[in-house]
Amino acid sequence: MTPDWPPDEFGFETRAIHAGQSADPTTGAVVTPLYLTSTYVHSAPGVHQGYDYSRSGNPTRRAFEDCVANLEGARFGFAMASGSVGTATIVHLLDAGDHVVACDDMYGGTYRQFERVFARSGIEFSYVDMTDADGLARAIEKNTRLVWVETPSNPLLKVIDIARCADVAHACGALLAVDNTFMSPYFQRPLALGADLVMHSTTKYINGHSDLIGGVVITDDAALAEKLRFLSNALGGIQSAFDAYLCLRSLKTLAVRMRAHESNALAVARFLEGHRKIESVRYTGLESHPQHALANEQMSGHGGMLVCNVRGDLEATRRFLQGVKVFALAESLGGVESLIEHPAIMTHASLPASVRQSLGIGDNLVRISVGIESQADLLADLDRALAAV
Repeated sequence: MTPDWPPDEFGFETRAIHAGQSADPTTGAVVTPLYLTSTYVHSAPGVHQGYDYSRSGNPTRRAFEDCVANLEGARFGFAMASGSVGTATIVHLLDAGDHVVACDDMYGGTYRQFERVFARSGIEFSYVDMTDADGLARAIEKNTRLVWVETPSNPLLKVIDIARCADVAHACGALLAVDNTFMSPYFQRPLALGADLVMHSTTKYINGHSDLIGGVVITDDAALAEKLRFLSNALGGIQSAFDAYLCLRSLKTLAVRMRAHESNALAVARFLEGHRKIESVRYTGLESHPQHALANEQMSGHGGMLVCNVRGDLEATRRFLQGVKVFALAESLGGVESLIEHPAIMTHASLPASVRQSLGIGDNLVRISVGIESQADLLADLDRALAAV
């Protein structure tokens, strides 16, 4: 944690604005400057002011890394070019022959990376439904070195008990990594529940404005941080200074945005749950969610993501998706604008059809990222679109 802004002394909103940042020593500028430099002057060979080459470190990127790590209750953050790079960097902590147990429902790009990149390099993967309290324990093998959890999961919003996963992982000497993208550090802090590593696609809620691609890996373990620092520098998949600048800007409003996302999402979820043309709705803030009680225990809020099943076939679902006006039919999530998409065709098309079917990602499943527009406009837009079903 940044010593000047400890979580036990300052609130989330205050730390989001100040942690990792100080007035520019040259000009007194309140906002951290954008350092668009690739190299730095040495006063003597090997003697510099903490920076020598921007792949290894950049003052703008460092300010963002320190701030977002602080919000997760940690000391070390590593900003990456994308969430996928963050995932890859974590898996690079492993060796050929190591085994990973991952949740069965996850971002399609993560599954693609595991199966079509790292599995070809000798790393083994097993996928289990971790909402089953004993499912993870049964999947552990002698060579298990990493447990990968995405909670709530993408797209089915399964909630996984992070503390229990940490106990199982640590009992066999494995690390627990949690993809915290859907909740952001405002609503969920996996490290406090026993996780060793947290990953975010900062493209989503942390940046929140749909204008960059980024990722971050966070830990409070100094030994792990040294390994991640080496990998970040050696692999070179670092976030650009400009994108780090934008993420740092966006952190300042994260709390306000997340509260607005949650308020709108709950209203949308309740509206859809009562609509005759919707078969089912899954949102962690609804009492009908199968892990609602667990969500309330390990999360302080429920975010802006929900999924629903249209009462009808693929064609009916297409009519719904093409009938919206305020919602944008687009991939991604977590921006201030509301998005709607078809996982089986769009975000999760990289999953084999048999896997999608076994998980329940069917032709009538719709994923919604609820933005911060006028609530009345969002409900009216969905109501109009459903009239076409």
